[in-house]
Amino acid sequence: MLTPEITKKVNDFVYTKPRVIDEIAKHINKNWRTANSYVERISKEQGTISTRTFREGTRGALKVVFWNNIEKIHSTNLQEKLFRRIEHSTKKWQFSPSDIVQHVPIKKKSIKLLNSKAYTSKENFMDFINFLRSAKKQILFFSGNLTFSTLSYHDHKIKEIIEELAKRNVSIKILTRVELAGLNSIKQVLAINQRLGRRAIEIRHCFHPLRTTIVDNKSARFKEILKKEDYAPGELKETTYLLYEVLDKDWIEWLQKVFWNLFAHSISAEERIKQLNYTSLKI
Repeated sequence: MLTPEITKKVNDFVYTKPRVIDEIAKHINKNWRTANSYVERISKEQGTISTRTFREGTRGALKVVFWNNIEKIHSTNLQEKLFRRIEHSTKKWQFSPSDIVQHVPIKKKSIKLLNSKAYTSKENFMDFINFLRSAKKQILFFSGNLTFSTLSYHDHKIKEIIEELAKRNVSIKILTRVELAGLNSIKQVLAINQRLGRRAIEIRHCFHPLRTTIVDNKSARFKEILKKEDYAPGELKETTYLLYEVLDKDWIEWLQKVFWNLFAHSISAEERIKQLNYTSLKI
């Protein structure tokens, strides 16, 4: 069983320098399989460590575990500037995901422009569901106030897909505003944990400008809405939805670190709800 003590022991061991699974297994006195499963769980649930397999697919494959420094997440000055803008923006209109996507190699990204009818179509809805279902290990959500979890199309409901993924042991982490407005959506998602009898989904309170979903280490999708009323007459014919997808490994890794940095400094939804309940009683 992975205890907080073992987690700390693994984190401290990897923090000093990269380790192979065999070293970690000996350090915590477990077999290779158990140590590997612990590493995978810590990576998914805390984001403090990451793994990379060299010579994958060969008999000499080597899996290395290294410290994922979420406090120092930038490999370039550009990424540092982008993070500072994200960090200091609280509303979605204060930061455009295009400022990230424009730096991704053209062969490793795609952009869709949809009108309201196309955005709310069955085709687009099912495309998002299939994107979520493609997750093998982890989904990270940058959300506004979790209203997307209430979306449905006939007998398909996002909330049920999230529960389906949780049952498959896909780690689900969510950064969102936890406020009195929209609190019901958050409570409904947290109720999945009660039904499963474990903390399969973790939500933390955070103001940020991104509307982004990251699936495993392979893909990140952004949403941006351009409202007709926000522009001068004639500038925008109708409200337009921009959907960006990034497949570049380096940029996805950076986005994950942005997520974990904000996540590490945010309060849990459960604690935030307690505070809101206390405040509402006072009022």
